Amino acid sequence: MGRLTTEIVRDLVDEIVTVGEPALERSVIHYLEIEKTVAEGAGATALAAVFAHPKIFAGRKVGVVLSGGNIDSRLLASIIMRVLYRDGRLLRLEIDLSDVPVALAEVARIMGEAEANIIEVAHQRVFSQLSAKGTEIEVVAEIRDRAHGERVATALRHAGYAVRLPNHG
Repeated sequence: MGRLTTEIVRDLVDEIVTVGEPALERSVIHYLEIEKTVAEGAGATALAAVFAHPKIFAGRKVGVVLSGGNIDSRLLASIIMRVLYRDGRLLRLEIDLSDVPVALAEVARIMGEAEANIIEVAHQRVFSQLSAKGTEIEVVAEIRDRAHGERVATALRHAGYAVRLPNHG
């Protein structure tokens, strides 16, 4: 900080708090979902401080300043997906199955009946420990919450599939 800025802060600021990336991302998404406003991370920092340090602001009237909306669309898309995953609204599954034409359709049917909306599927035939007749798929799906995700995984397991939830939670 410059000398003048340092003097102003010393005279007028009682406390400075810091926030991490998850709080910044959550504040960007809050502005987007609740306020229908696009905010960049730096612009949403004041709200992030409220999220990250609720005890400091409890019982007080608090005003936050949104100071910028200059955010790259790819970064915004990434933040949206990261927050959905952290909030338990995206499910990532790894599933072992036979590499036959009906296998993927059966997984999709089971997940559809469990009311999970598949948004991405990736096949891994080469870099897998499965036999040459097997494949590993990674499925990303929209779900309501973590409990719903567990029900989707359980439905697949009951159908005989080996299912893993990497980094779940």
